[in-house]
Amino acid sequence: MTNLLILFAVSLAASAVGWKYFIYFFSLGYGYGIVALAATMLIMFGGVLTVPTAVLCGLLIVFGFRLGTYLLLRARKAAAYRKILYDPLLQQKKPVSVIITVWVFCAILYVLQVSPVAFRLMNTESGAEVGDTWAWIGAAIVLCGILLEALGDAQKSAAKKRNPKRFVDTGLYRIVRCPNYLGEVVIWTGVLLSGIGASLSWWQWLIAAIGYIGIVYVMFSGARRLELRQNEVYGADPEYQAYVRRTPILIPLLPLYSVEKYKWLQA
Repeated sequence: MTNLLILFAVSLAASAVGWKYFIYFFSLGYGYGIVALAATMLIMFGGVLTVPTAVLCGLLIVFGFRLGTYLLLRARKAAAYRKILYDPLLQQKKPVSVIITVWVFCAILYVLQVSPVAFRLMNTESGAEVGDTWAWIGAAIVLCGILLEALGDAQKSAAKKRNPKRFVDTGLYRIVRCPNYLGEVVIWTGVLLSGIGASLSWWQWLIAAIGYIGIVYVMFSGARRLELRQNEVYGADPEYQAYVRRTPILIPLLPLYSVEKYKWLQA
C-alpha cells in the first residue's frame, strides 16, 4: 500500500499542471503523468526489475512523452485550440472544489492504469512467483498501440494540412473514425494483460480492472465529443454521412457507428 501511496503522490504532483490550465489535467497531466509514474516505478523497483518489466516501463515513458508533447505542440500551433483551451475564464468559472475533485480523480485514474505493472513489480519484490511471458506479450501489445496512436495522429495532421475544411477519411481513418483513441485502448489492454502470471491477488485485479474500464470509458467519451463536433461541422455533407454509416467509430469490425445518443458517456 505504501508503494501505491507514493505513486499517487507522484501522480498528483505531475497532474498539478492542470492548475495552470484546466485542460492540462487531461492532456499534459495525463501524458507526462504516465511518464512520471513509469520513471518512479523504475527507480522504486530497480532491484527487482526484469527485462520485460523494464521494457514495459520504458514503453509507458515513450507513450506519455509522445502524447504530452504532441498535445502541447498542437495546442500551441492551432489558434482554435488556443482560444478554447487557454481561455482564462475556463478555469475561473469552475469552483475550487471542482478543480480539486478533477485533479484527485485524474491522479487516481493514472495510478490505476499503470497498476498492473506496479503490482507485477511489487509481487516480484515480495518473493511471489512471477513469470515473464505475459509481460512480454503485454509489452508487444503496448508497442502496437503506441504505433497505432502515433500513426493516427500523424495521418490526421497531414490530412488537415492538405484540406483543413474536410473530415479525415484516409489511412487508418478508413478502418475506424478514431484510430488514435483505438491506439490508447490497445495500449492499456496490453498493460492489463501484462498482469497475467504475476500472482496478482483479487484486490489487485480489481484495481487494475477499474483503471482499464476507466480509461476505456474516457476513450469512448472522447469519441462521442468528437462525433458531436463533427456532426455539427460536417453533418450536411453527404460524403460525411456515408462515411459515418460505413465506418465504426472506435473498434474495428464492431458495428457501432454512433455513440451520440449515449449521454452517460459524457465526461
